[in-house]
Amino acid sequence: MEFTTEPFDLDEAPEHAVVAREVVQAAGMDTVDVGPFGNTAEGPADAVLTAVDALLRRSLESGATRVSLQVNVLGEDED
Repeated sequence: MEFTTEPFDLDEAPEHAVVAREVVQAAGMDTVDVGPFGNTAEGPADAVLTAVDALLRRSLESGATRVSLQVNVLGEDED
């Protein structure tokens, strides 16, 4: 999955961005890559779907006005 939360603040990560990253980092993913303009995470389908639900709910509750999200499904031989 790839995601970003808005509004952006290049000087300091807004609360909604911090919360979103914490959700994904605690979700039991295989890999998590956090960056200033986007974040990626890979993991089992159940972990990803649970993380997406929590990510959307908690980041919006924390002040996000937009969450951009993309989920890709990879076959076993595409890891």
